[in-house]
Amino acid sequence: MNPRGRFATHTVSNQPPPLAPHDALAADLALDEALARWGRPGLAAAGGRLAEIGALAGSEQAREWAFDAHRHPPRLVTHDRYGERADEVEFHPSWHHLLGRAVGWGLHGAPWTSGEATPHLARAAGFYLWSQAEAGHGCPVSMTYAAVPALRAEESLAAAWTPLLSSPAYDPGLRPAAGKRGALAGMAMTEKQGGSDVRSNTTVADPGGADGEYVLTGHKWFCSAPMSDVFLVLAQAPGGLTCFVLPRVLPDGTRNAVRLVRLKDKLGNRSNASAEVEFEGALASRLGPEGRGVATILAMVNATRLDCVLGSAALMRRAVGEASWHAAHRRAFGSSLADQPAMANVLADLAVEQEAATTLAMRLAAATDAAEADPGERALLRIALPAAKYYVCKRAPSVAAEALECLGGNGYVEESGMPMLFRESPLNSVWEGAGSVQALDVLRALRREPDALTAWLGEIAPARGADPRLDHAVEDLLTSLADLSEPEYSARRLAERIAVVFQGALLVRYAPAEVADAFCASRLGPGGCVTFGTLPRGTDAAAIIDRAAPAPLPGRDGL
Repeated sequence: MNPRGRFATHTVSNQPPPLAPHDALAADLALDEALARWGRPGLAAAGGRLAEIGALAGSEQAREWAFDAHRHPPRLVTHDRYGERADEVEFHPSWHHLLGRAVGWGLHGAPWTSGEATPHLARAAGFYLWSQAEAGHGCPVSMTYAAVPALRAEESLAAAWTPLLSSPAYDPGLRPAAGKRGALAGMAMTEKQGGSDVRSNTTVADPGGADGEYVLTGHKWFCSAPMSDVFLVLAQAPGGLTCFVLPRVLPDGTRNAVRLVRLKDKLGNRSNASAEVEFEGALASRLGPEGRGVATILAMVNATRLDCVLGSAALMRRAVGEASWHAAHRRAFGSSLADQPAMANVLADLAVEQEAATTLAMRLAAATDAAEADPGERALLRIALPAAKYYVCKRAPSVAAEALECLGGNGYVEESGMPMLFRESPLNSVWEGAGSVQALDVLRALRREPDALTAWLGEIAPARGADPRLDHAVEDLLTSLADLSEPEYSARRLAERIAVVFQGALLVRYAPAEVADAFCASRLGPGGCVTFGTLPRGTDAAAIIDRAAPAPLPGRDGL
């Protein structure tokens, strides 16, 4: 008798086994090599922490948390049962599991108080690994990480908030800062009429508050992580656009006058809350001089831009892992999908893109560690960070879409997890300044800071002469820089080429020959194609796919 019952109609076969559990750190050769290159022996203290993150990121438990957090998005509670304003956001327990782990590992602020040799690189690796489990909770993690350097504009505010924002204690709930073991930060910058043009903001800051505080009246079209304990806010003071520190709960325990109007109904990032808010006489402390709000907030923006690159690289890594696993275990037309040349080309091409993104992201994290003491590393970040944010974040949706297609109809079904990745993929390109903002920032660095281009060329120099396609791309880019007759019109192309050439140089210097050759041939050589799966003949696709696999694949020699 059929053990499945008399109503069984078929035998299930040719379905790939679940990918989880797997070790996201141990399987990521590009990440491991980057850490060895730029972090060790300074990463010794972080090794156990990263191992723990990698193991949990690839677990079935983390996958369940991610699905739950997206199936049960945050809920706005405007009033309590008695009709009093509550202005709180309720989250599913899985959100708290994800965010609590991130805080416990110090991904939100530990580098600013850590005694480790390369704390930002260690934190970047952890953020990259844990973002593969679920990306939405990374928003408050990133906001908190980025708030600490901005707070240094006022010594008293930095002293008050940095210990809380770097504490490994996850302590949700709205209470006065003095009564909390840890805190998280959000930000509220943009308004309805301006978007990235924050100088057009209309929120007013009146310096008439007690103890030097300002009274804020106005609105914000996007408030990131509205359940946070403290926010960085831009508002118009008498001296011009100024940055402020606004707590959600005042020292006496009363709620600050921040009204949550509604939560945004977003394309993706559904586990995370983004809100429209109104300030009805909210109290805030000035951060930096009046009229210097943009300059003050740039310390925060630079840190969150790095996280955009890391988050997009992480999404690519997760997508490539899912696609390669499926193709290796799914048979069609007499053999596994991964062994068929057309699919092998696609998988290898995706893997090359992912490795280039990961390597570039980790190089920028290493530069962040060195920037305080090394002017050359600071200059490199000035041009390479916006270029990477522009290009890597724009590649993420293409990678997610192609990886989804590798699973065929299975990839279009929610249970696969691929739709969640796809919906998330455009976010980092929009957040912290969309594409043209980043490209114009690259152009600004080229015009105003010659040391930035010098530092970038210094990074490219060791790779010169190793691959003629890279050499030609460098010369072509330098020719373009010599003729900026229509600079803004060409800004996006310049940003792209700066990022791609940088990736090519890093891979030529550090990646296996098959990866570097495939990248240079397809991204820097003549006749390159836009779509994936168009690597030239002669590419060692099998070696590239095996290198990128999230776990040993069947049918491979030595595996």
